[in-house]
Amino acid sequence: MNEVLRLQSLLLGRSVKTGSFTLSSGATSSYYIDARKTTMTAEGQTLIGKVCYDRILETGWNPTHVGGLTLGADPVAYAIAHHSFGHTGPTLDGFTVRKEAKRHGTGRQIEGGVPTGANVVVLEDIVTTGKSAFQAIEAIRSADMCVVGVLCLVDREEGGRAKLEKELPFEAIFTKTHLLQQQKRSSL
Repeated sequence: MNEVLRLQSLLLGRSVKTGSFTLSSGATSSYYIDARKTTMTAEGQTLIGKVCYDRILETGWNPTHVGGLTLGADPVAYAIAHHSFGHTGPTLDGFTVRKEAKRHGTGRQIEGGVPTGANVVVLEDIVTTGKSAFQAIEAIRSADMCVVGVLCLVDREEGGRAKLEKELPFEAIFTKTHLLQQQKRSSL
């Protein structure tokens, strides 16, 4: 089984749940995707690193760094960075965008040593409205870095992609529709 199918299987087994759920927005949903149950596992890290790195290379975005708003983007960024080291393609270093700048020390909002002018890909585990991605994009641009695209593990297909695509290229490894269809097929 190739890495994309293995990652899909892991997400379906660990992260995708059906039932009745209240989302952070207060809305209710018949499904819930907790990507961290996949992104923070050893197998998930290995699969995400390869699958996402390969997708970034396919896009032609040519970044030097990958990262996004903590906490959802962190394991995805670190998996890609780890996978990229020692491969024939470019090494992509990871970074983290804090929700707000530190109030002590250097006062940074972006951690990871990303230089001014760097080309970066913003990462998300799940995109719903795009709010977290836009928060990361704003901080990155304020630090004089160039966002070349947005990559997410799962697009919930609730408007975030369309909003982000108005500004930047966007890629999703999976969509909610695809995952729920696969889940339904596997339960038959």
